[in-house]
Amino acid sequence: MPLSQIIVLALIQGITEFLPISSSGHLILAPVVMGWHDQGLLTDMVTNVGTVSAVIIYFWRDVMRILRGSLQLIRREDTADSRLAFHIMVGSVPIFAVGLVMKLLHLDDLIRSPVLVAVNAIVFGMLLYAADAYGLFRRTMVDMNWRAAGIIGIAQAFALSPGTSRSGVTMTAARALGFTRPEAARFSFLLSIPANGAASVLVIGDALKAGEPLTLDVIMTGLLTFFVALGTISLLMRWVRSMSFLPFVIYRVILGGALLGLIYSGAQLAAVP
Repeated sequence: MPLSQIIVLALIQGITEFLPISSSGHLILAPVVMGWHDQGLLTDMVTNVGTVSAVIIYFWRDVMRILRGSLQLIRREDTADSRLAFHIMVGSVPIFAVGLVMKLLHLDDLIRSPVLVAVNAIVFGMLLYAADAYGLFRRTMVDMNWRAAGIIGIAQAFALSPGTSRSGVTMTAARALGFTRPEAARFSFLLSIPANGAASVLVIGDALKAGEPLTLDVIMTGLLTFFVALGTISLLMRWVRSMSFLPFVIYRVILGGALLGLIYSGAQLAAVP
């Protein structure tokens, strides 16, 4: 993999994983637009490891609370930390279940389509706009309950379809439930740890068992992604304190519309090489 592709893929994953514009969709589009050979799921998952690591480092206090709360759950202690751990567990169940079904049916490669990316970018972008524009600003993480965590978790499962955006769809659900933007983003990022972590371990494990090499350029892509992601999280958390998601919605609609226009005008974007 050329150095230019390593840098571009790291920038794409490190930035778009946390902005509500879909990292998987952009990773699928990158080789199509740039004329590169598709980097494959192994590289995508190694970059996922980079973003998960960045979340753990940035939110290390919350991560420690979740770990402490998990132990308290085992001891049946009702504390703020145990409730946080429980809500993360509840929110993770839907994506684990749907992901398992997709894995068993071998659907991962079948949905790597620019057309699907374009449609999802527009549809879920408009849903984000509606939730952000009309959602209330009264709920914080203290107000989280198992029902809200479950709804956000169900929304997260839709992110397995490229172009949806895991962070975007979970923040959409949280905003629709009345959570403030900073709290919606915070819960979304914490919810990404088990989801992206488990997906990365499974896919990387399968790829290595199949004999796919974990090359130096793939590892470099993951490392560079980590540093890009760390900076992106910091910037986005500052953004959501005072700004809306409207610029991201506009970007999604323009991207989706442009892709559909190119595809149906005869441009060679209908399939990933």
